[in-house]
This record gives sequence, structure tokens and C-alpha cells, in this order.
Amino acid sequence: METEKWIQKGMELIIDYAPRIVLAILIWIIGLWLFRRVVKYARKIMKKRRYDAGLQGFLATILDWALKILLIVIIMGTLGIQTMSFAAVIASAGLAIGLALQGSLANFAGGVLIMIFKPFRVGDFIEAQGISGTVKEIGIVNTSLNTFGNQLAIIPNGKLSNENIINYSAESIRRENIISGISYDSNIKKAKDILLDIANSRDTVLQDPAPMVIVNELADSSINLSLRYWTKNEHFWDCRWYVLEEIKYRFDAEGIEIPFPHQVEIQKQA
Repeated sequence: METEKWIQKGMELIIDYAPRIVLAILIWIIGLWLFRRVVKYARKIMKKRRYDAGLQGFLATILDWALKILLIVIIMGTLGIQTMSFAAVIASAGLAIGLALQGSLANFAGGVLIMIFKPFRVGDFIEAQGISGTVKEIGIVNTSLNTFGNQLAIIPNGKLSNENIINYSAESIRRENIISGISYDSNIKKAKDILLDIANSRDTVLQDPAPMVIVNELADSSINLSLRYWTKNEHFWDCRWYVLEEIKYRFDAEGIEIPFPHQVEIQKQA
């Protein structure tokens, strides 16, 4: 009698839950098929918008897991399992993880913003957080720079995305502003002509916009002239070094004095 009773209860449970189990299996199969298509479509959109390859993979993985968790919750509800407590556990776990990884999450969010909005790319020369260098790698958490001295600088993306960034490679041409001080006894017109001639003698200095020289400041011990010219990014440093050296040679040859600090020693006899 006891055995028959248990068999009867088992049959009742099977009859009650069999449709739910079948429905849950169908939801799982159809859900996986549908969500795979959603993730595939999301990848196509990210590829079309030229998102970074690493960011594409990461976002696709996050989307895939989120959809699978949603599918599990739906199936649990279909089977008659209370999902409110399950959702509360997930929310609590998410909050705890978020508080524990607050700094890392900020860096992750910064990395996502950098990859989406692209304020700089790999190979660009930038200045940020007091560091100048060529971008070597843009990661999800950190960005790596090669400095002028070939040191590797690693900057957290959280700070990088929230602070000022100077991208020297964003534009194809760049303007230089070289200040040259001459003495008050020197001929301003002659000095300006020399500076313009130096700039125009360099093929890599652009003529449109044309170089110009202005009186930048009447300082305490010098008249400061500003030589301004445009050149392509790849020629910037060669032009600068050439112009600086030529200024010294030409000023010396033409008798234009470059003032420098003098120290006067006064001896007082007892």
C-alpha cells in the first residue's frame, strides 16, 4: 500500500511538471538560438562602427552572459520556482563585487569610454597625467605608453578618461612657437628677417600658412621675438632642432646679441 501511494504521488508530480519541463526545455533551446543571433548581430554592429577588437570580444561576452542569466531566470519562473529571491541574491552579489572592485571598475569603464570615443589610438604621441609618450597598447584597465627615454609607462584608464589629454598626433600638421631673445641694442627688423629666412630655408616648413615673426614681449633684459611656423608631424622635431641651431649661427654672424644673465661681483673694502 505504501509503495502504491508513493508511485501514485510520483505519477501526479510527473503529470503536473512534465508540461513545465517540456516548456522549459523548449524555452532553453529557442532562447539559446535567439540570443546567439542577438550576440552575432551586436558583433556586426560593433565591427561596422570600428570598435576595438578587444572591446568587441569583451562586450559580446558580457552580453552573452547577461542573456543567459535572463534565460535561466525565465526558465526558473516557468518551473514554478520563486525568482525574486534569486534576483535579490544576484543584486546583492553584484553590489558587493562592485564595492570591492570600485577602482578596477572605474578603470574598466574608462577603458570602454576610450575605446568607444577614441581620443587617441595606438601609435599616437600624447601627454597625460604628466607623462608624454607614444601609445603602445590600449587595454581594458590600463593604457601603456613608450616614453621618450623608451621607458614603459602604464596609466590607469579611470584617471586617463577623466583628466586632460593632449594628442599631438591627432592633426596632420603642427605649429611651433620658438622664442628668441635679443638685446635692446640689436636691430629688431634685421632679427625678424633672419628668423623668417631661417624658417623659409627649410623645405619641411609649410608655406601655407606662411611663417611669421612677431615681437612677443619687451622683457626686463631682452626683446623676445616669436617665430611661428607650421610643419607636418613627422618633420616637427627635425625642424625645431634645425631652427634652434641656425638661430645661434645666424645671430652670431649678423651681430645680433642674445642676452644672457650676468653676475656682477661687488667687493667692499673695510
